[in-house]
Amino acid sequence: MVRHAALVPLSQEHNRLLFVCRYLKKDAAAYEGFPLEIPAKLEYIVKVFQEVMVPHIQKEEYLFEACAGKDPALDTLIQELVLEHQQISRMYSALTEQTDLESAMDQLARSLEEHIRKEERVFFEQLQQSQAALLDSIRWENK
Repeated sequence: MVRHAALVPLSQEHNRLLFVCRYLKKDAAAYEGFPLEIPAKLEYIVKVFQEVMVPHIQKEEYLFEACAGKDPALDTLIQELVLEHQQISRMYSALTEQTDLESAMDQLARSLEEHIRKEERVFFEQLQQSQAALLDSIRWENK
């Protein structure tokens, strides 16, 4: 399905984050210009979380608030996604405390990828079908 214009910026950010997920996995292929050393990967994920992930989650939570109470199925899905945001944030925050940083980054990457796929394939699809008028009112300029 074609994405509603209000969801396009989120989907574009998801695409960037999916690359990050592929890069952080233990079995990651070499990407030109991206080092495979664990400390360099950690430095990269810190930068991406600060520049992309934090504002992205804020936008999604704004969207969740706008959708709340309009559709029971969406409400259930939103509760799941908010819990996943919290879990992913905790995993990220705990990275520096890990003794096996490579495994911790791999698990973070896999959890984030699964979460993004759920948002894209389930939440965004349901949202577009049931809340098109609400999506028409979403503006990201100040979010």
